[in-house]
Amino acid sequence: MNFRFKEAYLEFSVLMNHFQSFALLFARLVLAYGFYEPALTKWSNLSSTMAWFTELGIPFASFVAFLTASFEILAVVFLFLGLLTRWISLPLMVIMIGAIVTVHIGNGFSSANNGFEIPLYYLLFLSFLELRGAGKFSLDFLFFGKGR
Repeated sequence: MNFRFKEAYLEFSVLMNHFQSFALLFARLVLAYGFYEPALTKWSNLSSTMAWFTELGIPFASFVAFLTASFEILAVVFLFLGLLTRWISLPLMVIMIGAIVTVHIGNGFSSANNGFEIPLYYLLFLSFLELRGAGKFSLDFLFFGKGR
C-alpha cells in the first residue's frame, strides 16, 4: 500500500474520531424519539397492551407488557440525557429481539410490510451504545468520566 495513502487514511481516521461523540449523541436522540410514541401508547392503554401481548403468546404477558412499557419510557429520558446508557440499552435490546421474533419476522425484512427492518436498526444502534457508551455529550461522561 502506498505510504502516503496510508498516512492520509490514518490522519483522516484521527480526525473522524473527534466526531464520534456527535454520532453517539445523534444515535441516542434518534432512539429516544423512536421509543417515545410507542412507550406512550403502551402506557396510555396498558390493558390493551397486555391483551395484545397475550394474543402474541408471550409468557407472563401482563408482566412483560408492564416491564416493556416501563423500560421504554425510562429509555426516552435516559437516552435523551445520556444517563446509564449502557444499562438501559441491554433491556431495550431484549425488547427489540422480542419484537422481531414475536411481531415482525413473519412479515419479512421490509419495513413497508411491517417487517423486522426498523427493530433491527434499533438493535444495531443500541448495540453501538452498549459497546461505545454515550459519548462526551452525556451525563454518563459528566458523572463517570471518559469511556463510560
